[in-house]
Amino acid sequence: MNARILIVDDEATIRSSLQESLLNEDYEVDVAESGEEALAKCHGTLFDLVVTDLKLPGVSGLEILQALRNQGKMTPVIMMTAYGDVDTAVSAMRLGAYDFIPKPFKLGTIKKQVRSALRATVTVAGEVSVQDESELRPRKKSSPRATPDVNGRYMQMIRSCPGLEKVAGILEKVGGSRSGNDTSILIQGESGAGKEIIARAVHEVSLGAADRFMEINCAAVPETLLESELFGHEKGAFTDAKTRKEGLFELAGGGTIFLDEIGEMGILLQSRLLRVLENRRFRRVGGKDDFEIDARIVAATNLKLSDAIEAGTFRNDLYYRLQVVEIEVPALRERPQDLEVLTNAFLREFNTQMGLQCEPVDAALLETLQKYPWPGNVRELRNALKRIMILEEPNRLEEKHFPSHILAGRNPRTSSAQVAAGPSAGLLPLSEVEKMQILYTLEMTENNKSKAARILGISRQTLREKLRIYEEAENQPPELKAEEAES
Repeated sequence: MNARILIVDDEATIRSSLQESLLNEDYEVDVAESGEEALAKCHGTLFDLVVTDLKLPGVSGLEILQALRNQGKMTPVIMMTAYGDVDTAVSAMRLGAYDFIPKPFKLGTIKKQVRSALRATVTVAGEVSVQDESELRPRKKSSPRATPDVNGRYMQMIRSCPGLEKVAGILEKVGGSRSGNDTSILIQGESGAGKEIIARAVHEVSLGAADRFMEINCAAVPETLLESELFGHEKGAFTDAKTRKEGLFELAGGGTIFLDEIGEMGILLQSRLLRVLENRRFRRVGGKDDFEIDARIVAATNLKLSDAIEAGTFRNDLYYRLQVVEIEVPALRERPQDLEVLTNAFLREFNTQMGLQCEPVDAALLETLQKYPWPGNVRELRNALKRIMILEEPNRLEEKHFPSHILAGRNPRTSSAQVAAGPSAGLLPLSEVEKMQILYTLEMTENNKSKAARILGISRQTLREKLRIYEEAENQPPELKAEEAES
């Protein structure tokens, strides 16, 4: 099968010329005019190569690269960039871009780089030498079992956190278990507490560590599409099924499938997932052939599934099938001793990404940070540090870099009555924490939505939608606001 390539550029002439040129080389070529469109296409299609402009409206080429890597996809990415952005492109290469090509360029140069990228060595939790295009297609069966990486990046982070000692012990037992990938794992904890980090650590210690880590957020995909994303579909299975598509259960091989926000999955799809887990076999939508599952299933939720079961929105039998091993992730406020490990880990990450040399956090500032309840958990901490590193580029963290509510140890919108009631009463709903963080980031970036979206780790389109919701809420009649507050 010919290699499948995605071209991403907001200039129509560049998209069309590159598409025509690569089609003449017998590649399958798709195009996208924005980063958002590119990520949507990458979510539904496995590309062998992405060629993207570095600067795009909304989601940038660098954010496309980061999103692919965060999803565990090691698709080679070639960056196209104007001469003035070469330094940024070099930084992108440090993050995993295959190469960059300055604009204006010759089509012959692009063709040469495409051929080179498709022949290159691709790293997928280990090194796999790709010699021809056929090896770039997804495997139907898992690769030979590799020795689990019990000292992998995510496992090391968890071991370093004193508050996750119990979690580390469970993961070590999972890694040493002979039951293999038949053992499903359910991770529960508040939003932002680090459930994905633990899921990736599960993958590291599993026998299928050499295969893929495939993740999907069940709350972010419409239920009508989620079944196809999980199990794939045959051509003509429904109106828009113009080609056959492999789903996550097929693409993962003997690796790991991470079903985030499993509590948001519809009840009908839960029934099919239950049958798949029990039989370890699945069938594409509209298909007749069965495929065996060799991957480990890891699910996560921030909901209390016991409440969902009682409400009739989650199947009791699926819950017990998923939680063969159950992992509870403590909120960050319950493990302040982990702040030093996490803060310094994020500082090292951002130092590498941005070419900075920020020193580890000192004891005095650490004591201040430990007094804040971190209602947004690890995600809030990471975003706060990322914002500081982007806007301030400090050599060392100081109190002046943090917003006043963090230094005060409470949320800025906590009422005096709530404070008097005690720390737990002063915690805002997560939706309010999110709103507070978005508005604060906009203020710090002088209302630059593109920059704010990059800091927050969301697309500009998502940011605009959030702001629209906030504006509509502010414009509600007073009686409706009062009703919502009471509810």
